Amino acid sequence: MNLEGIVEFVTVTDQRSFTLAGKVLGISTAKVSRKVTMLERRLETKLLNRTTRVVTPTDMGQQFYHQCRHVLDQLNDAERHITAQQLTPSGKLTLTAPVTFGERIIAPLINDFLIANPRIEITLNLSNQVLDLVQENYDLAIRLGDLENSTLRARRLGNRTLYTCASAAYFNEHGTPTSISELKQHQCIAGTSSHWQFKVKGKQTSFRLQPRLRCNSGIAIRDAARKGLGIVQLPDYYVNEDIEKGRLDVIMQDYQIEDDGIWAVYPQTRHISTKVRLLLDYLIKKL
Repeated sequence: MNLEGIVEFVTVTDQRSFTLAGKVLGISTAKVSRKVTMLERRLETKLLNRTTRVVTPTDMGQQFYHQCRHVLDQLNDAERHITAQQLTPSGKLTLTAPVTFGERIIAPLINDFLIANPRIEITLNLSNQVLDLVQENYDLAIRLGDLENSTLRARRLGNRTLYTCASAAYFNEHGTPTSISELKQHQCIAGTSSHWQFKVKGKQTSFRLQPRLRCNSGIAIRDAARKGLGIVQLPDYYVNEDIEKGRLDVIMQDYQIEDDGIWAVYPQTRHISTKVRLLLDYLIKKL
């Protein structure tokens, strides 16, 4: 559709004047006249009767005006609708997060976010797999720790702390290690990784485990640590409550690595809508 000259024609018809139409549109009278003349030539019909005192539509111009007025009103309504959505965010969001962190931290925050924003709908998929956000059409993913190089954009939401800990009962029976080398004489409980991370002289180093128990569930190995089966290294969201209530004791804090990141990642090529930005700001505030 070629809209060239239509806005000018409708405005002149509304104002009954090229001069007033120019003021409404913020352009010169000459430019308004030129646009309307070009429109008439394209349509091969006269749309306006021009006199020195007033401008009125011809019969054909009157018909064309009503049709154009209807189309422009619809376009204005569509623009107002989009603007209203931006001011009052609404619509659907799809995001993914790791299972345990999602269950314990993200899901409760999403529920509160939905209460505060009743026009937004969210699908939350909890998965420990690194999903393809573009291919699977996700707006957002929550990821933990060091990010792999990718084409995704990232925004840091907060930090997480990695604790090495065990129960007082375990330490009473086996003693408390104070160095990385002493861990070789202790019963360690492993999760998905075969290495624990520590900081030595300002540099991060890995300790290879020979675990008595290995399980891909952080909740399961936390339970084992609670029951005195050995030492675990887990992020804060697994063990904060146990540490606060004395069920687990933190060791080797001098070797504890710097806090790593909690990240929101999203496709670089996708426009960041108001609702996504609102959710990001909310998660940053809460995390």
